[in-house]
Amino acid sequence: MLINDILAAGKPDQTALIVRDHQLSYAELAAKVGAARAYLAACGAAPGDRIALISKNSAEFVMAYLAVVSLGATIVPINFLLVPREIAYIVKDAGIRLVLTAQPLDLEAALAEAGVAEPVRQITLDDERLWANTEKPVPPQAMEDDTVATLIYTSGTTGHPKGAMLTHHNLMSDANSFLKAFPLAATDRVLCVLPMYHCFAWTCAVLAPLARGASVLIQETFAIRETLAIIREAGVTAFFGVPAMFQLFITWGQRSDFEHVRLFVSGGAPLPQEVANQFQAKMNRTVVEGYGLSEASPVVAVNPVEKVKIGSVGLALPDVVVRVLGEDGNELPRGEIGELVVRGPNVMKGYYNLPEETARALRDGWLHTGDLAYQDDEGYIFIVDRLKDMIITGGENIYPREIEELLHAYPGVAEAAVIGVPDKLRGHAACAYLVLAEGQELDKRKLRDYLSARLASYKVPKDFYRLDALPKNPTGKILKRVLRDKVLTDKTHQ
Repeated sequence: MLINDILAAGKPDQTALIVRDHQLSYAELAAKVGAARAYLAACGAAPGDRIALISKNSAEFVMAYLAVVSLGATIVPINFLLVPREIAYIVKDAGIRLVLTAQPLDLEAALAEAGVAEPVRQITLDDERLWANTEKPVPPQAMEDDTVATLIYTSGTTGHPKGAMLTHHNLMSDANSFLKAFPLAATDRVLCVLPMYHCFAWTCAVLAPLARGASVLIQETFAIRETLAIIREAGVTAFFGVPAMFQLFITWGQRSDFEHVRLFVSGGAPLPQEVANQFQAKMNRTVVEGYGLSEASPVVAVNPVEKVKIGSVGLALPDVVVRVLGEDGNELPRGEIGELVVRGPNVMKGYYNLPEETARALRDGWLHTGDLAYQDDEGYIFIVDRLKDMIITGGENIYPREIEELLHAYPGVAEAAVIGVPDKLRGHAACAYLVLAEGQELDKRKLRDYLSARLASYKVPKDFYRLDALPKNPTGKILKRVLRDKVLTDKTHQ
């Protein structure tokens, strides 16, 4: 099944998208997608092209995404919080020559600095020509379902983002497997407030409901009072969020706000057991926790609604197989901790133009997640720790190496290490430990300004601490676990 086939899933007059008071039926959605497809083709977009999409949540995001993939092109959703330097890296790496954007972006200097020589055209999503039926109709491209539909850029241990290639089959198989675990119906009203550039939002809160002919309510960005009002007044029946959202619901929400909601799903970061228990006690509703990663389109596992185990990320989805491997690569018995590996039709084709990275991630048909986990006797998965140093803050991934590289380039910084520290609202936040050159002083304000100009705001460390030396092992590797332990035991830093 191709992604654009979902346009035929709903009845023509059934509501597909709702943005505030405006509704778009499945027939109207298909017409808008067709118009955009024709206009993009007239602009020279062709099968195999990589086309960027940078926008907050909107109906136009959905329509543009579907138009691009129905052309046989590859959509590259980019986090709208990224600064021009970060966007330029992705544009160069993916060979992007067309950017669909909510508003014009000043990328010229960043693109030049990145070495992008060819012109990059921008089309804003408010351009009426995108949505008007003035071009000669262009039918959806005939293609195989293993055609790459999207590149999801996710940073790695090298600090450079890499594009996970997800095919039409990857995404639709994951959505359909998710629907086997949670049988949404055409009568459901699903709120999409998670950013659509995230796989979690796109697969679970857009593709899955549209594949069932349900209605998707679109909120541009999360705002607690507005979100509660939408859930209450619009009769939302399914909500997908990150732990920080459920923490805010506990503080600001009332049981009456959620009387229509039958499904709460948390992902993107570990759900603290205390939050799950408090939400259950106050709202008389259970939050179902799941687990995934971009390379798996993204959902791997989720708790069954009828038997939730708090603290677990649940069971592997239908059609998805997981194992827990020891250091020797052999499968471990239930209850023993090792690396979680995944196999299934949802697993990515590989990383774009990175054969060595692909070979490391995909071994013998298994996706190595880099997460430490164990399974109980019933097969429920418990994530214990991460092999990687990735930090998750409010559902966003932060990779310390990227920040460390910039800190090392800052005058006066001799050594730097970035770790995740507990944060009540966001789950975790980045924190930087620095060793300064002799005679240098730590000016946190200047350092923060320097990083803010080069990184998305959520990546900028919450605080900076000066140390005389970083803890290291005999081979010189920085011992980040020692730093994490220091955060818990030493509340005062110089």
